[in-house]
Amino acid sequence: MSRSIVRSALFVPGSRPERFAKALAAGADVVIVDFEDAVEEPLKRQARDHLGAFLLSEPQASVWVRVNAPDHPEHAADLAFCKQQPGVAGLLLPKVESAVQVAVAWQTGKPIWPIMESAKGLLALERIAHADGVERLSFGSLDLALDLGLNTDSVAAQLFLDQARMAVQLHSRGADLLPPLDGVYPAIGDPDGLQRAVRHAYDMGYGGALCIHPNQVAHIHRALAPSADDLEWARKVVQASVAANGAGAFQLESQMIDAPVLLRAQRLLALAVS
Repeated sequence: MSRSIVRSALFVPGSRPERFAKALAAGADVVIVDFEDAVEEPLKRQARDHLGAFLLSEPQASVWVRVNAPDHPEHAADLAFCKQQPGVAGLLLPKVESAVQVAVAWQTGKPIWPIMESAKGLLALERIAHADGVERLSFGSLDLALDLGLNTDSVAAQLFLDQARMAVQLHSRGADLLPPLDGVYPAIGDPDGLQRAVRHAYDMGYGGALCIHPNQVAHIHRALAPSADDLEWARKVVQASVAANGAGAFQLESQMIDAPVLLRAQRLLALAVS
């Protein structure tokens, strides 16, 4: 799979080492070992020990880590651990509110996915998106709603959250980042709702979503799979581009095809084989 295509990023608690291998076998594009929300305070240090032991026993494994937030007492130790572990591919940085916090995490040398989940973070979004080390942004809708005091079941809250999603995508493009990831869908037993939410985010330019249960992975991938008609169109466009010998613009079935249209076709085909 192309490194830029991440449809699903599956969390697994750092305090549950017996689930690490199962998470890696669940088919998610990325597995994130969580040191933050999913780990009780007394078990924070133990979570690092668990992951260290797992990576030592499985040297081919590659995971991301959601470290504790910048203001948490275990944050510095989390960063030091991740810096030393070749099996840690990158960091999810929660509750980011400044580019300075990103710079500290970037000292690990690992790519960073900041999670935008507070009002202060959104207000610093442009600086965070342009900070060194940031590969893509992710959106924490649940924590953001809590921070803002939104009634999450209301139309007004959804309007506000969609405006925030738009801002995250806008600044992602402005900083030439990879497509952002939407936040988790908490209702594990509602696959139809999950697919609708993921498709909604995709239609806003998102590449995929974070998730909290292995059963959600297939539903996310299904929501993002191109239709048969879309794939047929994309193949025709790419084939016509080859026949046009690199022309900047050409016609296909009375439709003008230029670079943006060709790029969309290529992205659809990439999703189909990922």
